[in-house]
Amino acid sequence: MPRKVLLEISTWTLREPFITAQERCDDITVLTVTIEQGTHRGRGEALGVDYLGEDAGSIGAQAQELQSALEAGMGRTELQQRLPPGGARNAIDCALWDLACQQQGRRAWDLAGVTVKPVHTAYTLALDSAASMARQAAIHADKPVLKLKLDREAPAAKIAAVRAARPDAELLIDANGGWDAALLEQLGPTLRQQRISMVEQPLPRGQDQALAQLDCPIPLCADESCQHLGDLEAARARYDMVNIKLDKSGGLTEALAMRAWCLEQGCDWMVGNMLGSSRAMAPAFLLTAGARWVDLDGPLWQRHDCDHPIRFDGSLMHAPRPDLWG
Repeated sequence: MPRKVLLEISTWTLREPFITAQERCDDITVLTVTIEQGTHRGRGEALGVDYLGEDAGSIGAQAQELQSALEAGMGRTELQQRLPPGGARNAIDCALWDLACQQQGRRAWDLAGVTVKPVHTAYTLALDSAASMARQAAIHADKPVLKLKLDREAPAAKIAAVRAARPDAELLIDANGGWDAALLEQLGPTLRQQRISMVEQPLPRGQDQALAQLDCPIPLCADESCQHLGDLEAARARYDMVNIKLDKSGGLTEALAMRAWCLEQGCDWMVGNMLGSSRAMAPAFLLTAGARWVDLDGPLWQRHDCDHPIRFDGSLMHAPRPDLWG
């Protein structure tokens, strides 16, 4: 039976500015790929990897180049060969997974052979003043794990302010490559004293070799420095764990392979996101089984979510419904 492929670019407005060491977002523009075959329909949503030059327009153009092949029946294996890791492959791959689930009447985690259950997601505190970040930490008292976006401006003071506001919380830090080795070393005592559990991407992508000279007391996680399956070996040599994201890996198929590698090699991983609606988070839910941390709070940042959204009880994330995805 022939397929029909639809490509749609749309915008989600955020509740408040999402600010990191590298950018500020007031809204996000995403690509949604829909693949229809008979009475069944599969969908996937992607934002793209902005620091690699991707946006909804560029990944939409990539997807359009494969529209005829997809309508002719191209599957996930051929897709892996036709497109590199990135947002376009992610949206298409997730749509193909969803379509297969609809056609077979099975949930995605059953097809993938993983067991899932509700999980707590970290909640991100956007980069701001120490007082504002502490205030946000207190407002989100129902979130047991907080991830602080930090840059070079007064990071120790911001960490201390958030810790004072939330002595009960587990705190993670994401520098988005905004620090250098000297600052990371200088912050070592503060990270210990304030009971920081992990620091994500402290140094810029491509400068990871400087970590070999440091004895950081806190586990370090590779984000920008680990995009896909081919980056895992090098990342593990410099970092204690990796952040797996669907936009980086180019979809669920490769992300599951990355998870399998981590399990085989005894490497910790976390599951992250590039922002997006529940439709973008749903496939990543399959990666949460065994993950050290889960960071899939994208829908909590949006003013409105897609239809049939994922249920969140505070930070407790439930499995996606079949009418959403998978």
